[in-house]
Amino acid sequence: MKVILLADVKGKGKKGELCNVSDGYARNFLFPKNLAIEADSAAMSELKSRNEATAHHKQEELDAAKATAEKLNGKTVTMSAKAGSNGKLFGSITSKEIASQIEKDFGIKVDKKKMNVADIKNFGEYTAEIKLHIGVVAKITVKVTE
Repeated sequence: MKVILLADVKGKGKKGELCNVSDGYARNFLFPKNLAIEADSAAMSELKSRNEATAHHKQEELDAAKATAEKLNGKTVTMSAKAGSNGKLFGSITSKEIASQIEKDFGIKVDKKKMNVADIKNFGEYTAEIKLHIGVVAKITVKVTE
């Protein structure tokens, strides 16, 4: 019997998958526990439309990430910091500070956890990578001045 899983079932599949199980297993275990429904034409069309909607949303997220990457690529973020007489900063510039400066300068909210930047402890220019989506990375320059 073909069924559509409503939840993850160990050994059978993940939620939303179409799988083939024995009739007894479906009637005595899956259906009473609301783990699956029978794969009739109405359920199949609903599954197809749900999969299409999910694919559409993923594509929209990818397009939005690419647009954000286009806006950020090659941009320079200028940070000011205090330093000692030898040019070494008091503390360091963190990804949280860089993310807040990007939001101030460009109006784009960036997750600090998705930013890859070397330790900034001196004045100068540094390159930071921001992972916006799977396979979409924006590179910006962080300029540290006094």
